[in-house]
Amino acid sequence: MRALLTPILFAALIGGPALAQDASSSLSDPSTTTAERERGEGARLRMLDTMSGVVTDLEVNAGEEIIHERLAIRLDSCLYPVGDPAADAFALLEIKDVREPGPRFTGWMFASSPALSAMDHPRYDVWVLSCTTS
Repeated sequence: MRALLTPILFAALIGGPALAQDASSSLSDPSTTTAERERGEGARLRMLDTMSGVVTDLEVNAGEEIIHERLAIRLDSCLYPVGDPAADAFALLEIKDVREPGPRFTGWMFASSPALSAMDHPRYDVWVLSCTTS
């Protein structure tokens, strides 16, 4: 039994890093994917206050920061499929709690998969709805 498990474990240890590299390369910057994307002028976001249950829709322009409640939200860019800004949006965001020194979230958020890159905050949830064009 031991003679059978040793080669299997060895193969897993050797091949594991190569598989991980392939997986991480597919999760790269959404702007480099094969589907053509356009850059929006801003993004439409939704924020949930989990303590009060209040849902608020927010709009932020690219390169700007808005402050709502305790969150400062900065949008770097918003990408969407060519000709369809209401479709699957990718937004590059930095979100800070104004009461804390560092950011709570920095990275890409995806409208089609909000749980894929969710912000970790005890009170608020924020997710992308779409890009705005004007």
